[in-house]
Amino acid sequence: MRTHTLRRRMLAPLGALAVAALALTACAAGGDVAGGEKKDSVSFALQVGTGPNWILPIAAPDKMATHNSAIKATMWPRLFEYNGVDGEMGWDKKASAAESYEFSEDHRTITITLKDLSWSDGKPVSSRDVEFWYNLVRFNKEKTGGYSQGMIPDNIVAFTTVDEKTFSLTMDKVYNDEFLLGNQLSLVYPMPQHVWDKSSADGKVGDADRDAAGAAEVLDYLFSEAKDMKTYATNPLWQTVAGPYTVKSWSDSGQVELTANEKYTGEDKPSIANVTFLPFTSADAEMNVVRSGDVDYGYISSSQLENEKQFTDLGYQVEPWKGWSITYMPYNFANPEKGSFYKQLYIRQALQHAVDQETISEVIWHGAATPDYGPIPQTAESTSLSDEQKNNPYPFDLDTAAKLFADHGWKKGGDGTLECANAGAGADQCGEGIAAGTKAEIVVTTQNGSQETDNMMAEIQSSLGKIGVKMTIDAKPLDSVLSQAQECKSGSTCTWELAFFGTAGSWYFPPYATGERVFARDTKWNAGQYDNPQAEELVQAMAFSTDPEIGKKYSALLAADLPVMWMPNPVYQVSVVRDGLDVANQDPGASFLPQRWSWTEKK
Repeated sequence: MRTHTLRRRMLAPLGALAVAALALTACAAGGDVAGGEKKDSVSFALQVGTGPNWILPIAAPDKMATHNSAIKATMWPRLFEYNGVDGEMGWDKKASAAESYEFSEDHRTITITLKDLSWSDGKPVSSRDVEFWYNLVRFNKEKTGGYSQGMIPDNIVAFTTVDEKTFSLTMDKVYNDEFLLGNQLSLVYPMPQHVWDKSSADGKVGDADRDAAGAAEVLDYLFSEAKDMKTYATNPLWQTVAGPYTVKSWSDSGQVELTANEKYTGEDKPSIANVTFLPFTSADAEMNVVRSGDVDYGYISSSQLENEKQFTDLGYQVEPWKGWSITYMPYNFANPEKGSFYKQLYIRQALQHAVDQETISEVIWHGAATPDYGPIPQTAESTSLSDEQKNNPYPFDLDTAAKLFADHGWKKGGDGTLECANAGAGADQCGEGIAAGTKAEIVVTTQNGSQETDNMMAEIQSSLGKIGVKMTIDAKPLDSVLSQAQECKSGSTCTWELAFFGTAGSWYFPPYATGERVFARDTKWNAGQYDNPQAEELVQAMAFSTDPEIGKKYSALLAADLPVMWMPNPVYQVSVVRDGLDVANQDPGASFLPQRWSWTEKK
C-alpha cells in the first residue's frame, strides 16, 4: 500500500488571488472585546438574496448555493474538506472527517480511515455513516444536485467496510489523485445512519438504504423534511451532528444562528460560540447595517471602494474576497422556441462581442471584477489556462457583432430590431430552425438586489440595442433564478433563455478546475443542456490525465465555442471586518469556516 498526502498549491500564491490574511487587532465601537473579556458571538452578512434554505448534506439540484454547503459543513463535516484558509488550496485535514487514506498498488482502490468523531448523541461516526451517504446517492443519483453521469457515485464499483472506522472504495478506473480527492470525495458526507435511515418521522430505523426502493423512500422523506426551514432548530433529525456547530435558530427568511456543539469531539473547535448569518433583500439594507455598526463581518458594494475611509473610520478593515470561480450566463439550448436561435455559433459570437468586459469590470464593478473569457478561473495563473482563453477570442466590437448578423441574413426591421430575412441552413443564412421574420430578441433572467448587476445588465442591453438585438431584463431573487435554471432538467417548463446568478460568481471550483459538474452533457448544472462531443471528451479526460495540455485544449475549446455567455467575474464580496475579529484567510472556494474566526483582546 502506498500512503499519499495530497496538498495542491494554487497555481499562483493566494496573495495573487487577493485572499489576504486579516490579522486584525484593534477594536472599535460596537465590536469591542472589553477589558480582555472574550466575546462569544459574531454576525455575518450574507450576500443579497441568498438566505440559506437547505440543511441536508445531500442537496437537491436547486439547493446547491455555496452558502448552503458552507453552513451545513459546520454541522456534518465532509469526508475531505478542501479550501484555501491556510494560504493555499488543499486538503484541510482539521475540518475533514477523514484521518488518513492509502491507495492500493494498482491505484484503483483507496482505503480511508475516519477520525475519532462522535455524533452529538454519543454514537461514533462510522464507516456505516459513509456507506449510508453512498447508498442514498447511488440509488437516487438523478435527484441529487452534484451528480454528473459517470462520476461519483457511478465511478465507485465497490464499497467495502474494513471495520467501524475504516472502509475502502474501489474505483472503475485509475483517476488523477487531485481530481479524485479534491473534486469527487470532497462531495461525500458521513451522515447519521442510526437516526436518518427511515422513511417517516415515526418510522423504524433500519437498513432501508441498502436497496433501491428503500433508499428512494428514505431520501424522499429526508428531502421532505429538509424543505421545512422553520423546523430546522427543533426537528430531531437535524440535532444529530458531528461538527463544531449546531442550529440554534433558522427562520423562513434565511436568518441562521449557529451555536457551538458542546458534544463535538474533533480538533476544529470553535473559538466563538454563536454565529449569526444575516440575510438581506437589498444591498442598501446591508449597507445600512454596516454603517450602523450592527454587523461584525459584512460587505460593501464595489463602488464604495472609492470611499474606503468611511468604513475604516467606523472600525472596519476592508478586504476584497476573490474566488476560484468563473462567471457566466448559460444559454438555454433546450428552449422549444428559442433553442435554435442560441444553437447558432455566429449568434453566440455576436452576442459575446457586445459584452464590454474590461469596461464593465473597471467602471461598473470599480475594479472588483475581472474579465472572464472561458471555463478556467483567470484570477491566477493555471497550467490549464490556454492562451486562447487568456487573450479573449471575442473582444468588445459592435461592428464585428453587427457584421456577423448581416453576413447570415439578418436585417433591421421598422422598429430597429434585427429580423431573419434569409431563412435556411446555408452559410449566409440565419440557420437551421430559424424561420423568416424571426426577431433577434432575447430575455435575460437575472438575480436582483445588486446595483452593479443591474448596471451591468443595462450596459449590455444598451450595447445589444445598438446592433439591433432587443434584450429584456427579468430580475428575480437569486433562489428563483436558480430554480428556473433547473426547470428543463427537472422536466417542468423550459421557457427561460439566459440566466444570470453570478453577482458573487457563478461557479466556484474545487482545487482542480474541471468541468464535469458544469459542462458535461448529463450533469445537473449544465442548465442550458450544452452538448458538444468534443467538449465532452475533454471534460472526461481531465479527470484521468495529469497532462496539462488536456486542460488547455478544454480551456481553448469552450472559450471559442461559447456554451455560455462569459461575463466579468466579481469578487465573492468586498468584505468589511470588525477591528478585533480575526477571520484568517478568506477561502477562495467561498467556504466560511466560522470555527476558525476569533476575537482578539483589546489593546
